[in-house]
Amino acid sequence: MNLGSPDSTEVKDVRRYLNEFLMDKRVIDMPLLLRALLVRGIIVPFRAPKSAEAYRSIWTKEGSPLIVLSEQLQSALQEQVEEPVVLAMRYGNPAPWDAFDELMQKVPGLEEVVLVPLYPHYAMSSYETAVEYAKQVHRQRKYPFKLSFVPPFYDNQDYLDALAESIKPYLAQEYDHILFSYHGIPERHVHKTDVTGQHCLKSDNCCSAGSEAHKYCYRHQIIETTHRVAAQLNIPADKYSFSFQSRLGRDEWLKPYTVVRLQQMPAEGTKKLLVVCPAFVSDCLETLEEIAEQGKEVFLHAGGGSFTMIPCMNVHPAWVKALASLVHQTVE
Repeated sequence: MNLGSPDSTEVKDVRRYLNEFLMDKRVIDMPLLLRALLVRGIIVPFRAPKSAEAYRSIWTKEGSPLIVLSEQLQSALQEQVEEPVVLAMRYGNPAPWDAFDELMQKVPGLEEVVLVPLYPHYAMSSYETAVEYAKQVHRQRKYPFKLSFVPPFYDNQDYLDALAESIKPYLAQEYDHILFSYHGIPERHVHKTDVTGQHCLKSDNCCSAGSEAHKYCYRHQIIETTHRVAAQLNIPADKYSFSFQSRLGRDEWLKPYTVVRLQQMPAEGTKKLLVVCPAFVSDCLETLEEIAEQGKEVFLHAGGGSFTMIPCMNVHPAWVKALASLVHQTVE
């Protein structure tokens, strides 16, 4: 299960998609009435035309890059496993019930479905909502099979190896710095998922101090991924850092913000920059338009010399192999 995409770049389709996405209580976590007023009355009417234009800048003749790449990943994984593989999206099409129905048709007497939320790190607005929505569909439609989930795999060695392999070729070129840009989340989401209620964002070293909160802490998990991949690739500590992109609204989100860092880095001596987006396993609007187009423009305008966005793992053979391993580890 991946995030999803509008059915087309038409404003009406983008509006429909944004309404479904932003009305999710785990994305914008406020009371229903306030959320509806904000989303349907303010955000979507203004954002839909701009988002449609952004989608048009990355749309391919085959359709949405996220959908096309997810379908390619589905096919590649099917070559690695015997069990039938189908695709679902959290928002838009294909819906989870379409995937479950397809599996029921393919496997008479189906006993178990393993769902893979394609998010390496735990967050309310990504991994958690995918899992809870799938559970809701499973329960409401009374499917007879057991539903299992691959857990967040931010520290799984097969995933880390695949991510490192996808980055490695780009390190052969001359570069000053590599920025690991992750999708941002509001700070309040980190507090809400802190099972201890007293650890996350309470100190400068909260993410390195051991705590049961780390099982659900997005910030801890992205830091862990960053440091472990950098260590595997022998990237010096002064040549890499992390940041957070895709901020929405005026609330405090996890920092530093990617767009701010892109503005600052040329003045700090970074002229040749690599950017990788490990929160996404498939290239999408947030990588192809927000980073490769907008981010590049910000960096170069600020005085940068060269900007290279490293593609997501997409259908990299090491990632497909890691994904098959993740599924089998869950079943076993």
